[in-house]
Amino acid sequence: MIPFSPPRIDQKVIDEVTDTLTSGWITTGPKTKRFEKEISAYCGCQTTVAVNSWTMGMQVFLHWWGIQEGDEVILPAYTYCASANVIVHAGAKPVMVDINPEDFNISVEAIKKAITPKTKAIIAVDLAGFPCDYDEINALVKDPSIQSIFQPRNELQQQLGRILVISDAAHSFGATYQGKRSGSLTDITTFSFHAVKNLTTAEGGALCFNLPDGFDHEEIYRTFNTMILHGQNKDALAKTQKGNWRYDVVEPGFKCNMTDLQAAIGLVELERYQENLDRRKEIFQQYDEAFSAFEWAEIPLHTTATKQSCYHLYQLRIKGFTEAERDLMMQHIFDQDVSVNVHFLPLPTLTAYKKRGYHIADYPETWNKYQNEISLPVYYNLTNEQVQTVIGAVKNAFDQVILKIANEAPF
Repeated sequence: MIPFSPPRIDQKVIDEVTDTLTSGWITTGPKTKRFEKEISAYCGCQTTVAVNSWTMGMQVFLHWWGIQEGDEVILPAYTYCASANVIVHAGAKPVMVDINPEDFNISVEAIKKAITPKTKAIIAVDLAGFPCDYDEINALVKDPSIQSIFQPRNELQQQLGRILVISDAAHSFGATYQGKRSGSLTDITTFSFHAVKNLTTAEGGALCFNLPDGFDHEEIYRTFNTMILHGQNKDALAKTQKGNWRYDVVEPGFKCNMTDLQAAIGLVELERYQENLDRRKEIFQQYDEAFSAFEWAEIPLHTTATKQSCYHLYQLRIKGFTEAERDLMMQHIFDQDVSVNVHFLPLPTLTAYKKRGYHIADYPETWNKYQNEISLPVYYNLTNEQVQTVIGAVKNAFDQVILKIANEAPF
């Protein structure tokens, strides 16, 4: 069976984790701090806070920014549930909008139409690792007509003086836009280092801060290190100093710090990340070359003059297929011992959001993309022979579905 997206765990990773286990630091310690600094250097952001997951990092951030009941946060209907769940848990309303015709990312025009005086933030999701239109989104929130209706609730929001832009970069570590890497493209970037991501720490994530001049990023870093450790003003590393046991809890905080065990994996992953990107690009190119020969295959957009994907997901679309036909085709692929996936079930199709009044019919481009999308395996250890097996399985599956459709067609 060809798996969909296994992590790259080899002897180098095992040695680094073993070194951590024997070092005396298995929770947040020196490797986590080094990992944060190396992420900041790689991405070009002001500062980075490593956390135990994208979700908890975002939850803490929304709390800090003061997102609450009565507020609205705009996001695409086409994303994973975590993007919306954190808004709900903050007490605010997720305002879903549709995506672009040419890619899977949020539509700037749809954002503009959805903005109200209650809008406090926009979450732009870099689906599959392809960056959103950040120049346009950043310009939109600075438009005088948009700024004039912004209603800040607290000093942080007052200081910014406009809607906050958040990059949900769970998929896009290493992607570039206008020559800059993901992590430095807008106000806040949130990464995921889950096991299936390009760069993994088993579970984990990071908040990258790139707020405008006037924000003290060193103070923000200190504040978040307190917030992610129950509001305690000293972490375990600080308390190891002789006689430095006494601490305070300055506010009821959260518990979502990254551990050195996680950071150890991440440090290895980051050190060799370029070779990971290079291999993923090669796999994309092989898929592109194979499927461009077929009229029924819609190749995903992953490279433009200004954008470079990090090749996280290869989202093949089957032209003209319904959801049922796509599902049948996937089953035929699985039957050939090849694992594939769908990214994602749109938010308005999920029970949690249907019962909150969202309807997929309100997001036609989201449905158009979802109903015939199949994500193919892409990972460093996928061999060229396996890539050809995947291609063959997809072609065979398509032929079988077409044959079934033809046999069931009325005369």
